[in-house]
Amino acid sequence: MDIPQNILNAVNEWLTPVFDAETQAGIKEMMTTSPKELEESFYKNLEFGTGGMRGVMGIGTNRINKYTLGKNTQGISNYMKQVFPGEDLKVAIAYDCRHNSNTLAKVVADVFSANGIKVYLFSDMRPTPELSFALKYLKCQAGIVLTASHNPPEYNGYKVYWQDGGQLVPPQDAEIIKVIEALRYDEIKFEANNNLIEYIDTEIDNAFQQSTIDNASFNTPSAAKQNLSIVFTSLHGTSIKAVPAVLEKAGYTNVHIVPEQAEPNGDFPTVKSPNPEEPEALTMALALADKLGADIVVGTDPDCDRLGVAVRDNDNKMILLNGNQTMVLMTAYLLEQWKRAGKINGNQFIGSTIVSTPMMLQLADAYGVECKVGLTGFKWIAKFIKDFPNQEFIGGGEESFGFMVGDAVRDKDAVAATLLMCEIAAQAKANGSSVYKELLHLYVDHGFYKEYLVSLTKKGIAGLAEINQMMVDLRENPVKEINGQRVVMLEDYKMSTAKNLLTGEVENMTVPKSDVLIYYTEDGAKIAARPSGTEPKIKFYFSVNAPLDQVENAKTVEAELDDKIKNILEDLKII
Repeated sequence: MDIPQNILNAVNEWLTPVFDAETQAGIKEMMTTSPKELEESFYKNLEFGTGGMRGVMGIGTNRINKYTLGKNTQGISNYMKQVFPGEDLKVAIAYDCRHNSNTLAKVVADVFSANGIKVYLFSDMRPTPELSFALKYLKCQAGIVLTASHNPPEYNGYKVYWQDGGQLVPPQDAEIIKVIEALRYDEIKFEANNNLIEYIDTEIDNAFQQSTIDNASFNTPSAAKQNLSIVFTSLHGTSIKAVPAVLEKAGYTNVHIVPEQAEPNGDFPTVKSPNPEEPEALTMALALADKLGADIVVGTDPDCDRLGVAVRDNDNKMILLNGNQTMVLMTAYLLEQWKRAGKINGNQFIGSTIVSTPMMLQLADAYGVECKVGLTGFKWIAKFIKDFPNQEFIGGGEESFGFMVGDAVRDKDAVAATLLMCEIAAQAKANGSSVYKELLHLYVDHGFYKEYLVSLTKKGIAGLAEINQMMVDLRENPVKEINGQRVVMLEDYKMSTAKNLLTGEVENMTVPKSDVLIYYTEDGAKIAARPSGTEPKIKFYFSVNAPLDQVENAKTVEAELDDKIKNILEDLKII
């Protein structure tokens, strides 16, 4: 096949002496045996998305390797010197269980140190939320985590955090990307100054764990904690370094860890995907829970920022909760604790995202707090905390199985969220209730909201083009009616417009631009379309709701909502 000239130009640069012999040999091999792979590896530069930069590990500009990460790190080093003149510059670096994460983390540490920047490098893998905590604890200006979260084993990634403990947001992200793109590969300083690299571990672990307990536990009686039977799985990831210790220190002694998944392993050998959003990932944990008669199952993704939860329903069967349900449960619980403590005075807020359940808005109204809604990604919730320092942040989350308890960690945090879910479960059981019953009571109080997600994977160059075309079609030919209901509002976050389709009136939105479309129908349904910022996927989010007059009618109302979602899917021909 003919290789396009722009790809040949990039390839030729990587065949210069700036790049090591192994890299050059790998490129020559691809040129002769795998021209298609060569094209995929060089057709673009890896880009920063919702959760930083993620990609397949390998050779090339579109791959994760020492040169692409080295260039990022050199650019960030240069930028830090620009924006923090005269300061002693410090960064913290963590990494997960993935292949090459430890060696890539050392490369990143080497480049920072070669630029005269003090580096605090974790001596072993750690959960991502601990990096956010460590950055603030050590008063660093920036932090890096080497992780690809729940992506397949061939992936790795590079997440950048700023001095507030949150991920990069505007304007820093665009400014840093501009600096990185202006760099040549021969400008990367790879020669470490080891005097500037300090390894960190126990002190930070202890402080992080104690902070988690302080923020996510609420006077649950010891007997209630001991009476709660918990099954936990780390899905071969980093949470094994923190969650069991936090639960034990908090007084939860009846914890059963899935042994086959307790060992960190970048191949994730017992699951198709190490993603607690996928029901299959918790199969082994659910089996252990049934064997033991456990009350709750919690599983976390490889870098321990997402959690999946299963609880017993009214028929004593284990059911998986979705991310919206766990978010609503945790938010409502926090709001109730703040209310009981007399701490709500109208100056508090919770956080959510544009594709998450609208039920968060109902909870905020019920408790007299604000619900700030931002784009997908916890960096936007962290930005709310930074931008509104005179308001108190209670907690918040998004539909993709993440939650943040308070502001000690400025990212989704499965360590604190696991403890919080256990607090909810322990107190409910002690009061003769259950997590499931508490959820149903919330539906009676605030409306029964049911959400559903369709995620379509489209890999490679052709996949990206297909995803882009799907969004173009939806934008240029907006749907006027869905399942017999008129579309009353169309929000286009790329164009920053909200159009009333009944009156034609258009309002400008002040939310930062993003490639997201959201349809609202006259019966309260919400349908969103969004390309993933971290994976080769396009996602469709559905939310429907109906009143629930009493708990006993929950199954009937849920069946009606399930039918409505099914009809919407068929009408839109999405699956």
